[in-house]
Formats: sequence, C-alpha cells, structure tokens
Amino acid sequence: MYDERFPGLRRRGFLAATGAASLAALALAGCGGSGSEGSDAKGDGAPKRGGRLRAAFAGGGASETLDPHRANLFADAARAKALYDKLADYGADLSAQPRLAEKWEPNKTLDRWQVTLRKAAFHDGKPVTAADVLYSYRRIADPEQAFRAKASLDPIDLDASRATGERSIEFVLKRPTAELPNVLAAFGAYIVPENAGESGDLDKQPIGSGPFRFVSFTPGRSAVFRRYDDYWEGAPHLDELEFVVANEESARVNALLGGQVEYAHELNPVTARAHEGKGQIEIVRLRGSAMQAFCMKTDRAPFDDKRVREAFFLIADRKELVDGALSGAGVIGNDLFGKGYEYYADALPQRAQDLDKARALLKQAGAENLRVTLDTSAVAAGFTEAAGIFRDQAKKAGVTVDVKMGSKDSYWADILDNGTLCCYRSGALPIEAHISQRLLTDSTTNATKWKHKDFDALYQQAQSTRDKTERAAVYERMQRRLYTEGGFLIWGFADWILGTARTVKGVAAEAPANTLDWARFDKVWLA
Repeated sequence: MYDERFPGLRRRGFLAATGAASLAALALAGCGGSGSEGSDAKGDGAPKRGGRLRAAFAGGGASETLDPHRANLFADAARAKALYDKLADYGADLSAQPRLAEKWEPNKTLDRWQVTLRKAAFHDGKPVTAADVLYSYRRIADPEQAFRAKASLDPIDLDASRATGERSIEFVLKRPTAELPNVLAAFGAYIVPENAGESGDLDKQPIGSGPFRFVSFTPGRSAVFRRYDDYWEGAPHLDELEFVVANEESARVNALLGGQVEYAHELNPVTARAHEGKGQIEIVRLRGSAMQAFCMKTDRAPFDDKRVREAFFLIADRKELVDGALSGAGVIGNDLFGKGYEYYADALPQRAQDLDKARALLKQAGAENLRVTLDTSAVAAGFTEAAGIFRDQAKKAGVTVDVKMGSKDSYWADILDNGTLCCYRSGALPIEAHISQRLLTDSTTNATKWKHKDFDALYQQAQSTRDKTERAAVYERMQRRLYTEGGFLIWGFADWILGTARTVKGVAAEAPANTLDWARFDKVWLA
C-alpha cells in the first residue's frame, strides 16, 4: 500500500532509507533520547514571512469534509483550525483559554453566563457577531444531526439564550454549570457565519474567521489555504498552507525526507528514533498526549457482563503493550482517561496483569474458552502491533482473540457502532469533555455504548458544583466506577510525534494533540 498522492513513496523505499537492521534494533530500544527537538527550543530566530508549507496528514478518503462541525479526524481538525475559530480552546494544561470570546462571567447561581466577543472579522469582511455564535451552536445542537460537539453543548438552553448586543451573548443554562468555558472550547464547536450551513458552502466555499482563507479542496487529496491578513490575532507568517493526504506513515516520512512536504503529522516511534538527532529532519515529541485503548462495547455480549470487562482489564500487560506497540514511547495507563490532567483520579491503584483472577472471572461469567474479534487497522501508529500483543496475552487466559484488519479510510466510522472490541485512541481533552462526548447516554461518539442514567446524573452534579474540591470528588466517584466496570481498557498514553523539515520554525513542542497550539500553522514560518 502507498499513498496515490506520492506514488513513488512505497514502504520498500522507507526501509531502504532507514535501514531494516537498524529498525529492528531501534524497535527494542525504547524511547529514551534527548527529548523534543521541536522548534520551541532556542535558536529559531526572528519569524520570516512568506512561502507555502505543505503538511501531510492521514485522511479519510472521499468522505473528508471542511464542515468544521463534522470534523472528526485530526486532518479535519487541523483544517478547521486554520479556517475557523472557537470561543475558547484548550491550553497545554487542558484549561480553557479565551479565543473569539474576550471574556466570560457567570452569575452567582451558575445558570447564566455573559460572554463578550472580541473584535474579529470573517474572511468576507463581515464582523463576527453574537448572531453567528448562536446560529453556530444551534446548528451543532440540531437533533436531526450528529455533530461532534452536540453533547458538549447540551448544558446550554439555546432557545432561551440571546444576544444582548452585537458582541455580547447571555447563555442561559439548563442547570447550573461551573465549567462553561470547557463547553465553549469543545472539540468541533467552531463559529461559522449565520446561515452558512444552509447555503451548502461549508465544503465548496467556506468562510471562517481563522488565520487562513479557503483556496481549494479535493477530499482525500489536498486542501490549499491562503494567509488572512486581517486575522484578529495577527496575520500568519506563511503565504499559503497546503494539507496533503498521505495515509501511509511511510509515505508521510518519505515525502518529508524527499522535500515534497515540510511537516508530517503522526510518525511512529521507530521512525522517530531512526531520524532523531541525525540532522536531516526535526522530530517533535508531544509527550504522553495520545490515549491508547481497547474499546469494549458494554451493550452486547460478551462485554455486557461486567465480569468479562474486568477480566479483560486484568489480561492486559500494559508495560508489554507500551514497549511493544509504542517502542516504549509513552507511559502505562490505568483504564482512565486524562493521566496528569485536572480531576484525574490518580489515587486509584495501578492495575496489573492477573491472569488467574481473569480466568476466575471468566468462569464465573460462563465465558470460559471465550472467542472474540478485535477490530484494528493501520489507521494509527501501534494499532496493529497492540492487537497482536493483546491477542497473545489473552491466549494465556484461555481467550481466543481473532484480529480483524479494517479499512484506514472508514475505520473510525465502522467501529463506532459495529463490532464488540476494537483498538481506540484519543488526543488530549479535558476529562469533563471526554465524559460529555463519549460516556453519556446521548453522547454522539459513545464507542463503548456506556449508557447509565445514574452516571449521567453524576456528570450533571459535577457540572453544577461551584466548589472545585467538591466537584473533583464527584469526578473521582465517576472515575472509580469506570475503573471498576467501564468499557475503555486504557493501557497507555503515547507520545505524539511530528516530523518537520529543518527549515520549519515555530512548531510548539509542549502542545498535546487537540489543544490550542497543536497544528498551529499561523505561528509557523519557513527559515
């Protein structure tokens, strides 16, 4: 397999470039190394203006979209970020930072928030107004649609919310909500011009308020954007930005090595080790930012029995998975999302492999000699390796795991509702957003089919708790339940690895995927 955009970049060429023998040695070496060589380091010099940067991402084929409310893949999110803005976005510590919203302020009962917009303009020169914000949020909340940020916006009563001026909005909430800024920063909660979704132009001629303007888009191949000189935060350094699709990691790295692109998203650890410190390209490691998991569907056999889920938690040897699937470039997980983030329940004991107890639980559940299919794909680094390692681990507990390879183009859509067990990953999100988007009864990306009204009620309780310490206690209670009987077997947190040409400067080295400064091409320049 090779990417049709780079027909000369086959895997054989990648092995020749790096050396098959050195790859084998590096696979055993773990992560180590000297850390990020990203351009947050000293020596970048003053930014220069001009040039076109070409960025290679894995894509989604002909189904790709520029509709920012439908953004699901990292390529979608990066393109949306270039074209559009949100009211807020996540800082490196996953706290909400103001963007189009200049400030926000709640009332004493946390059920009304006043948001003031900064002065910003869309690419057609029209100002960003409260009407655009309300239109965007109401479109996302459309009950007939399944937009990504829909569940996150649920606390807002959009029928009662109103513009109190051209650049001011009163958000009326369905219940007291202490963390509305996280809602404003939600993945996919971009602001589009009023009525833009009805015109059908969000893919054909999108108009945003982001740092780049639309030039052209061919789904599954390329998108070209041009600098927006009147961007509210200052015009980008680059003249143009081109996103090119290269689904094979080998195609992305070879395009980078061959000078066909200047930025390659998501390289695997072996590639990084092969090139780090060699001087040909720069390697940027965004530490521990990618959750790695197996996703068990809790609404169907065999995982509708919590004893089977607990058995699978105990089958996993997490260190072996991190060492083998990630070449050691990460840290082990504990079946909870957001290690190191605010509200993370780090007091829970680290789970370790216990095959005897796993076998006993399976016997209690009448699931001896269990056979399950594990869906995986080469869509993400480490997925196929993790599937093979876990298959071997499960065999020791008497479980037969049949690994099924899925399409890179449709994997994420295929596994959302289908199958019983799959490989899964996530970039950085606040724990609150992970819960709202993936673990509530009406969450649109609820891949584990975790649907419990009492759990939904705890989330609402946490959101309505003004005192931060008390709110953290509710989140810990929720996480204890997920730790015991949830559907995410979270075995690790991987480094997110980028590669750039040596001419690329200004790439943030401390920005987990999905945060404000990740894929921040308006701050990048070509030396």
